[in-house]
Amino acid sequence: MLRKSDFPEVGELVVCSVQNVKNFGAFVTLDEYDGREGFIHVRDVATGWVKYIRDHVREGQKIVCRVLGVDASKGHIDLSLKQVNDHQRREKVQEWKNEKKAEKLLEMAGEKLGRTPEQVHAEVSDKLIEEFGSLYGALEETAANPDAIKGLGIDKKWSGVISSLASESIQLPSVAIDGVLEITSPAPDGIDLIQKSLAYGLEDRKAEVDIHYLGAPRYRITVKAEDYKIAEEELKTAVDRIIESIGETGGSASFKRKEDK
Repeated sequence: MLRKSDFPEVGELVVCSVQNVKNFGAFVTLDEYDGREGFIHVRDVATGWVKYIRDHVREGQKIVCRVLGVDASKGHIDLSLKQVNDHQRREKVQEWKNEKKAEKLLEMAGEKLGRTPEQVHAEVSDKLIEEFGSLYGALEETAANPDAIKGLGIDKKWSGVISSLASESIQLPSVAIDGVLEITSPAPDGIDLIQKSLAYGLEDRKAEVDIHYLGAPRYRITVKAEDYKIAEEELKTAVDRIIESIGETGGSASFKRKEDK
């Protein structure tokens, strides 16, 4: 996987492949740094006393470590396995998998354009990493905004290929929040008024908003957006519009984030 620097930074999380395990520690290679070697001292393998090191790490294993120290002049990289929690490990592994996926997609696209992997890196990958920090991040940005890669000095043929890759292969991250709306109307045409109020709540949305009937007088309203802030804003706007609309016709509505059981 491509990286801009020859060595990781202290504190950084890195994906490693375990090569050799000794009683005093484990030797690993750093997958993201062209296989540079790192070392995990036995005291940094796990919290507490480690009786059998292979109970915690073994040859051929893929692990996530935190960088404790780097001596570039000697090529030494000291690592810790115990300073990485489960959540951090899962996130780092997913990030690594995403980057591998993006790199493979670009190399496959390069083959169609008659480019070698080295040419792909020089013509496209390096520029994308410099601008966006990662290849996968570049594809995510392009999926959300096809013009994101304009002005980077990338050939037009590549720009079209990258846009297609992003739209076809990248699923943008999203969050979903919901709640239950209770809405009533005493009017003879109350059902029609309720439907019009619900439709009014769905107008001019910046996120995906869905309303499902649960049984009179309850409706579940769900919002999907790229982050929680936008989702919360869109949910509040939709609910406020519905409550205002039905209120103007003599009806009433209330909203709860979680349905009572």
